[in-house]
Amino acid sequence: MFRILFYLVVVFVLGLGFAWLAERPGDLAITFSGYRYEVSLMVAAVGIVAIVATVMILWWLIRSIWTSPYTVARYFRVRRRDRGYQALSTGMIAAGAGDGGLARRMSQQAAKLISADQEPLIHLLDAQAALLDGDRQAARDRFTAMLDDPEMRLLGLRGLYLEAERLGERDAARHYAERAVEAAPQLEWAVNAALEGKTGEGEWDGALKLLDSRKATGKDERESVASRRAVLLTAKAMDVLDADPQTARTAALEAHKLRPDFVPAALTAARALFRQNELRKGSKVLETVWKKEPHPEIADVYIHARPGDSTHDRLARAKKLQSLKRNNVESALIVGRAALDAGEFQLARESCEAAARLGPRESVYLLMADIEEAETGDQGRVRQWLAKALRAPRDPAWVADGYVAERWAPISPVTGKLDAFEWRMPMERLAQVVESEEDFSPAPSIPAPKEEPETAEAETVVIEAETVKPEPAAKPQEPEKPSEPSPETAKTPPQPPEPPANPAPVNGQKAAPGEAEEPVKPPIPDDPGVEPDDKDASTSGRFRLF
Repeated sequence: MFRILFYLVVVFVLGLGFAWLAERPGDLAITFSGYRYEVSLMVAAVGIVAIVATVMILWWLIRSIWTSPYTVARYFRVRRRDRGYQALSTGMIAAGAGDGGLARRMSQQAAKLISADQEPLIHLLDAQAALLDGDRQAARDRFTAMLDDPEMRLLGLRGLYLEAERLGERDAARHYAERAVEAAPQLEWAVNAALEGKTGEGEWDGALKLLDSRKATGKDERESVASRRAVLLTAKAMDVLDADPQTARTAALEAHKLRPDFVPAALTAARALFRQNELRKGSKVLETVWKKEPHPEIADVYIHARPGDSTHDRLARAKKLQSLKRNNVESALIVGRAALDAGEFQLARESCEAAARLGPRESVYLLMADIEEAETGDQGRVRQWLAKALRAPRDPAWVADGYVAERWAPISPVTGKLDAFEWRMPMERLAQVVESEEDFSPAPSIPAPKEEPETAEAETVVIEAETVKPEPAAKPQEPEKPSEPSPETAKTPPQPPEPPANPAPVNGQKAAPGEAEEPVKPPIPDDPGVEPDDKDASTSGRFRLF
């Protein structure tokens, strides 16, 4: 653009000059070797311009002829380089697509056309082709050769790290990751790998130093670094809580400041403060995190802050937590448990019912079963609540990579990943499938039919069962089929039926051998029996598992 403007300016200046000369006529006389030459001023100017142009053209021709060998060589060199880069590009695309054969051919062609010293990507293409061909040793050799080149060193470390991870050599992988972090602390994969190595060995201080060496630029990166720093500080505080409560307090409070809603940090800080008799400050920390993230462990530590408190004192502290977070399942549950311990059964039942309305789950029905057993001792109702707990959704738990743990841990026991545990509801277990199959299985109190009786007494029972004609089940005077006793008669032992009174067959089927004279057995603890509210169960003679 500037060159075109320059040429336009030059032409414009020349035009102005010739116009100025045309308006001022004159003659130019030159005496040379005894001769006198006279020409007009315009002709002289045109001649001077022509002479300059001729000289420039001659100079260009001479220069072109002189530099023609270099120009020709440069043309072929550029053409060769373009072909090499085209082969390199095709090979990289083939390697990404998984075509090992094409990647190998393009790598060889690119190596012939381009020097590997001038283009380091040839080493990468060669290593990728070796990996696709299954030659792992050749690929490792290529990655090792990259370590000598400052421009390719990080790429070689990355390749060696991945190969060490594939072979399960954790120490070697950690070594390569630490070297990469020393050269470039901003590498995410290197920082994560080095952190996993240090956290796996419990080197919390080393992990913190490694994390501090990383330079976070964006907002998301700074938040990620702060989150992981909080996890490392919490792990350090939990590790030294018994030996050095002061250090644990400092680390846990810093972690709580970085992540105010992080439950493990708040729990560790509160425990350290309670050990130093700072009850008010520790309670304040728990109340702060309770408002953001209600958690059962927070409630447990909060109400048991003073070991000498009575059950009514703990109930008062539970009510205070409930006032901070109303209409919440955890708030209702903690009040219900505290009320049960204090003997306030009505309040415990009301709190448990409120929790069931807010979010029915396993712990709600288990608590209701405890209340029922402590208040009334009605085993039928207790088993009914236990049956509901068996079918209810699972309670939230600490889950990491499919592993469910009772306590939080800084790293995953499966993959070793930092900050992998989450407080959420675990996946539904296969036990629910088994429960659905049990709904169609025979009652536990009735044994399965036997093909061959083992004793003479069993043979007599079989003969009697075949000869006695069963009566229709619709008659009300027929004896009831063995079932769970009602609440009014729960304390009286069941009486065995008379021999002639066999259980009526269901749907007109003949009674199976071995079931006619079987004595009534008490229900097993896992069988909730017939629900007391079901009035038709006593007359129908059917068993109901859940």
